[in-house]
Amino acid sequence: MKTLREVPIGETARVKKLHGEGAVKRRIMDMGITKGISVYVRKVAPLGDPLELTVRGYELSLRKADAEMIEVE
Repeated sequence: MKTLREVPIGETARVKKLHGEGAVKRRIMDMGITKGISVYVRKVAPLGDPLELTVRGYELSLRKADAEMIEVE
């Protein structure tokens, strides 16, 4: 299982599945990260947290813990 946290900078991945429960999963989905969507990893902060992503044409910062809940292919 490959997570969004493991995707290298400058690469695009397709969301395969969202792991997590209740409010956390709902918050990730409200940000536009849903099954089948492409996510481009733009940057990672110097200490690895947060990640800067491009999702559905806008920039999004996502914590490392949340990125580990997103399974990609």
